[in-house]
Order: sequence, then structure tokens, then C-alpha cells
Amino acid sequence: MADKKLVCQDCGKEFIFTEGEQQFYAEKGFENEPKRCPDCRRARKQQKRNFEGRR
Repeated sequence: MADKKLVCQDCGKEFIFTEGEQQFYAEKGFENEPKRCPDCRRARKQQKRNFEGRR
């Protein structure tokens, strides 16, 4: 398994899906590769937290 270059669906920036991350995904049973770069994933999590806090 080698590192893969992926493109973020939100910002269009290229990011690396490392061999270690791929192993982690496989161990957890995740079948899909990440669609967002780490920055966009963090921003999306923060938005979810803010939204859930308003309920």
C-alpha cells in the first residue's frame, strides 16, 4: 500500500491519504476514501458542533 493523492470535494485542494491512514480505515471497516482534506474535515466537524449546540 502506498500513499495516495486525493482531491478535496469542498476546496479542490490536493491532499495525501497516507499509508497509515489507509490502514486505519481498513481496520475500522471503512470502505470509502476520505472526500475532504483534513482542514475541510475539521471545519465541517466544527460546523456540526456549532449547529448541534443551538438545538
